[in-house]
Amino acid sequence: MWSQVSLLCLSCFTLSTLSQTQDRASLHRYKDHAGRCQYTFNVASPEESSCPESNVKPEMDGVLSRLTLLEALVSRLIAGEDGGAGTGVGATEEGLQEAFTQVTGERNQLQLDKERLNRQVQELQRRLEELRAEAESLRQRPCQQTGTAGGNPREHRPASDPADNNMNGAYQEMKAEVTEVPASHLIPEGNFTGCGELLSVGDPEMHRKADSITGKYGVWLQDPEPQGDIYTNKTVWRIDAVGKDIRQLFAYEDMDQFSRGFPSKVMVLPEPVESTGATIYRGSLYYQRRRSRTLIRYDLASEKLASRSDLPHAGFHGQFPYSWGGYTDIDLAADEQGLWAIYSTSKAKGAIVISQLDPESLEVKRSWETNIRKNTVANSFMICGRLYTVASYTAANTTINYMFDTATGEGRAVAVPFKNKYRYNSMVDYNHAQRKLHAWDNFHMVTYGIRLGRASQGSS
Repeated sequence: MWSQVSLLCLSCFTLSTLSQTQDRASLHRYKDHAGRCQYTFNVASPEESSCPESNVKPEMDGVLSRLTLLEALVSRLIAGEDGGAGTGVGATEEGLQEAFTQVTGERNQLQLDKERLNRQVQELQRRLEELRAEAESLRQRPCQQTGTAGGNPREHRPASDPADNNMNGAYQEMKAEVTEVPASHLIPEGNFTGCGELLSVGDPEMHRKADSITGKYGVWLQDPEPQGDIYTNKTVWRIDAVGKDIRQLFAYEDMDQFSRGFPSKVMVLPEPVESTGATIYRGSLYYQRRRSRTLIRYDLASEKLASRSDLPHAGFHGQFPYSWGGYTDIDLAADEQGLWAIYSTSKAKGAIVISQLDPESLEVKRSWETNIRKNTVANSFMICGRLYTVASYTAANTTINYMFDTATGEGRAVAVPFKNKYRYNSMVDYNHAQRKLHAWDNFHMVTYGIRLGRASQGSS
């Protein structure tokens, strides 16, 4: 379009110039020496009395140069219009293809998640039916009442029967004895260490709700084995883990002050924190430094960095996180047997690796590789040297679906019901002094009571 307008303007200019020239031209005709007829014409110029021959060629060259530039400009404009349209179409097609590929990948991932959740629901339904059948069987089983020593001591007898009085007295004495003796003493001392497999997890109890967006997920803990007199096992510690430079550690005197939101102290950590994998143990905060595999021990009493060490080959900053993301590559935990790191490596191909750490130097003492991938579970924690994983962080009713025992080096599937009441559980940690799980569920800081069974043979 632009080229056509340009040529039209140039034609008009040429015609106008020729018309003006004809008004001032004069034509002459004559015969040359050979008898041939010759025609000449003169053009009068109002500005010049004569034509300087030396200036004609430069002027012609200038006109030719300008015409050449004009033709080049027109060609570029025409080529630009066509090329621009082609480039735009190509870019649009490429963008649509990329968006389609991304949506397809997300759809496939959602389909896989749906299938996995359906399998878990079917497994839970099957177990529920088994429990219902077992309960019904127990209900229908008749109570055996015999007069033998192994029978019911409260079998109906006349009130004056001396045997009945003796049995009632023995029963009352036994009942009082059982009430006074701690449950742990009922099992021989040599076979019971206070540890055992996880049997059940209670309903979550909410203690505080965060009041800003920075509290969507984070870490909150109590020290199971505090050191010194400054802080006790009642002190509550909290880190809001939303942000790029996480350094604030809040201390609360007790659970009441924590629930009210009144911190007694705010510490500024020497290095920024990565995600929600920190833990409190024996008077120190243990955490992963941001964007690195470096572990840090921060002494709470002196408020100084006590030690630091790299966790060998550990993935970090999104290489092997839990299924909810959040750069949860390294998760630190403490239980009855010490300090642990839960992570993965390239050699393990994403499977969970458990390492027991020296609490002072942070050096690895021993490691175990499991057969469950870290990005397929929502979270994990340690109890009595055993790793437990949570299947989902968003399902209201999910399960603890896997257990690995470091004493035997073996893992297996389990199905202990677990509730995510607020549908976004980003942190689960065990406190062995309280026998409770601490969790951070979508702005809500909650605890779960747990019940352990007797330790199986071969376990520590």
